[in-house]
Amino acid sequence: MHFHPKYHAARNPDKPAIIMGGSGRVVSYAELDAASNRFAQAMRARGLRIGDTIALCLENTADFYIVAWGAQRAGLVYVAVSGRLAPREAAYILRDSGSRLVIGSAYTAALLDEVAALVPEIEQLRFGGTLEAELAAMPDTPIADERAGVDMLYSSGTTGSPKGVRIPLPEDPEIGAANALVGLASTAFGITGDAVYLSPAPLYHAAPLRWSMTVHRLGGTVVVMEKFDPEHALALIERYKVTDSQWVPTHFVRMLKLPEEVRANYDTSSLKCAIHAAAPCPVPVKRAMIDWWGPVVREYYAGTEGNGFTYISSEEWLARPGSVGRALLGTIRICDEDGNAVPAGTEGQVFFEGGSPFSYHNDPDKTRDATNRHGWTSLGDVGTVDEDDYLFLTDRKSFMIISGGVNIYPQEIENLLVTHPKVTDVAVIGAPDADMGERVVAIVQPRDMAEAGPGLAAELTEWLSGQLSRVKMPGQIDFRAELPREPTGKLFKRLLRDEYRDAAKA
Repeated sequence: MHFHPKYHAARNPDKPAIIMGGSGRVVSYAELDAASNRFAQAMRARGLRIGDTIALCLENTADFYIVAWGAQRAGLVYVAVSGRLAPREAAYILRDSGSRLVIGSAYTAALLDEVAALVPEIEQLRFGGTLEAELAAMPDTPIADERAGVDMLYSSGTTGSPKGVRIPLPEDPEIGAANALVGLASTAFGITGDAVYLSPAPLYHAAPLRWSMTVHRLGGTVVVMEKFDPEHALALIERYKVTDSQWVPTHFVRMLKLPEEVRANYDTSSLKCAIHAAAPCPVPVKRAMIDWWGPVVREYYAGTEGNGFTYISSEEWLARPGSVGRALLGTIRICDEDGNAVPAGTEGQVFFEGGSPFSYHNDPDKTRDATNRHGWTSLGDVGTVDEDDYLFLTDRKSFMIISGGVNIYPQEIENLLVTHPKVTDVAVIGAPDADMGERVVAIVQPRDMAEAGPGLAAELTEWLSGQLSRVKMPGQIDFRAELPREPTGKLFKRLLRDEYRDAAKA
């Protein structure tokens, strides 16, 4: 069986492949197939060959998929670059990845103008300009040397410089060959060619891009939000009778904090599978989502690296609240500081044995650091497994606070604070402390900034005091109108920690 838009274009040419949630633009499978062929032809006309690298710096748009599928069928390595990066950050990714060409748009033009001055050797093509004209002149037939390409995605840089995850071109050159995600989507999540899939997050991120392209492989329809808005997401579920979707915990929190009467206005009964990942979900938040949407909420734990994959259903989670499931790819190994496996129930770093190989592009030290002496690989998270091999995550190792010699993981504190009715978002970090080494600081985004101040800080402290041990209690609560969070839901803790460390030096 073949899994590629071109086969669905032959069978169901008029079926919508893409629906843009805001503009309403619809791209059929026939249109996606023809346009991606033109893009592949344009790449060959520019001298790009199998194994070459290009970059996409585009907003959430149907054109994103034209470029991605065109690159995929041309055997190219395609790098997704966020349009929200600073020019030097975008230039770094382009240079580091070895990109020969970057595809942009009118939306990202201002950024790419500055990038051009930093990396003038890298060519640029932009939708709404030369690229549209170039595609119009190209034939819509397949290139002669069609071959499966692959993405190369960069970490968000939340804990340091972004690193590209380099995956070899697929051994099978057939562009419609199945891959691991196709198998997981079908077997674990029940996604089929009849799916109407809602993608609420930026497409430059690994999960939205890979999962929505997997839906295209299966022949479903992808509804894309140009930008996440909690009520608009509910409206799209109702309007298009969405069956499948992918979320991060921040999306859940923001939908749950809509007024009850607003949430009740929308029919979400079409949902068969609501996938979430990317960060640990607070137990009360997930329980509330299951109460609201039913047992359709399914979770996985994995990374851009593709070295392992766990899965848990709603029913399993209700029996083991807080778990991210059992491994479907790789074998979970919890290890101590020396790389030795520890018994069930003992906390340690999470490794996968036997998962897919990967490397960090141009960073052998980081690749080496992610691999222990057994050859098992880690994403840098800490957790435990129970006697039945269900994984429970604690936090990222790099986020750990050491205060007075005690290890404190911020995630537990964050998961509590975000459930308070007056809190919209929160980050907990370790700030320098002359006596304790680090002190626990909570940086809170309140629902109403007018309430920010000592009174709310005291209220939150009192509320936490019955739920946390004294050593974990924030010694300082600060307020911000907004936290530095990616649209993908990932928090830029590095920026906050750097800010507090710089302030301590002043």
